[in-house]
Amino acid sequence: MTSPGPWRRTARAAGLLGADGSIAPTIFATMSALAARSGAINLGQGFPDEGPPGLVADAATAAIARGANQYPPGRGIAELRAAIAAHQAHWYDLAWDPDTEVLVTAGATEALAAILLALVDRDDEVVVVEPYYDAYAAVVGLAGGRLVPVPARAPDFLPDPERLAAAITDRTAVVLLNSPHNPTGAMLPDVTVELVLAAAQRHDAIVVADEVYEHLTFGRPHRSLATFPGGRERGITVSSAAKSLNVTGWKIGWVTARADLIDAVLAVKQFLTYVNGAPFQPAVAVGLALPDEWFHAAAQRLDRRRSVITAALERAGFTVNRPDGTYFQIADGASLGLTDAVATCHRLVEEAGVVAIPVGAFLADPRDPSAASLLRFAACKTDPVITEAAARLADFRA
Repeated sequence: MTSPGPWRRTARAAGLLGADGSIAPTIFATMSALAARSGAINLGQGFPDEGPPGLVADAATAAIARGANQYPPGRGIAELRAAIAAHQAHWYDLAWDPDTEVLVTAGATEALAAILLALVDRDDEVVVVEPYYDAYAAVVGLAGGRLVPVPARAPDFLPDPERLAAAITDRTAVVLLNSPHNPTGAMLPDVTVELVLAAAQRHDAIVVADEVYEHLTFGRPHRSLATFPGGRERGITVSSAAKSLNVTGWKIGWVTARADLIDAVLAVKQFLTYVNGAPFQPAVAVGLALPDEWFHAAAQRLDRRRSVITAALERAGFTVNRPDGTYFQIADGASLGLTDAVATCHRLVEEAGVVAIPVGAFLADPRDPSAASLLRFAACKTDPVITEAAARLADFRA
């Protein structure tokens, strides 16, 4: 393909632009297609294989039946915006005005795209913790900005807080934090967030917090950005129903921030999807009001399944991290002599019938030697699937 255009910036930033100008599929699409063709168990892409709570599914069906099938309001239906504000008040003691400080989006990815396209100008810098969710680099490239990755490496996958703060300069438009963190499951310590907010204040940058895994934590609760000193004034928080309610295909996300920042994001968002998910919005409102016990039980269930995969990987000889949250865990094949994660992923499909993702896919340079032997596994599957995947992984021999 030779046609010019901003698509090139996007593909190049995401590491998908070939030397001949062709565009490659993402590793997630490649591995998921391989899973479908081979019948392998897909522990690569992070989507659950079970549905939402019955009350939530019933609410969506009821919304369709009563005619909620046309364009909802641009900011999201009032019922959902009120539920988001109530959720933030309940879990974090935050008071957001549902009319001016809450925006419903087509999932967290659209929210992040709208934020970055609204706030990042050509040659502006966006500071991220690396590894990072691949959409970050792609959208920064589309906006014409420059990604500034700060490494978070094994074994704890936490960035050096002083180094992260020092990366924020007068050229920084946005600092993008993701905690709990995809792909490593790490959670940022409070001191790191405090240093970032202080540096952002000095350099007039905005801090964006991707908090989509807020309810999937093990051991310590998530703390939202806006609860930190300066976090409400200088921050934008993004979350989603996808991971918390097992509805990744519904694409219902949201943004909370002070009113002028919401207006800036809406100015872009309204020309992306405009609106979406009319019957799913009232259903997500029902989901956000579920009892605390439901969210706690979901996290405990995920932690138990993750532990099963951890034990199987360790029996096979991998070194496995202990994440603080998310669907994900990182396995290192270096001790087995498996120093090429892409090749290992293909071997796992062929020899064990299990799909993983090489962690290099989450780096600016996929060939970075620090991730050469690292694989990401997702434990968001039902117990029978996890049991079968664990049995296959435990029998894998390098």
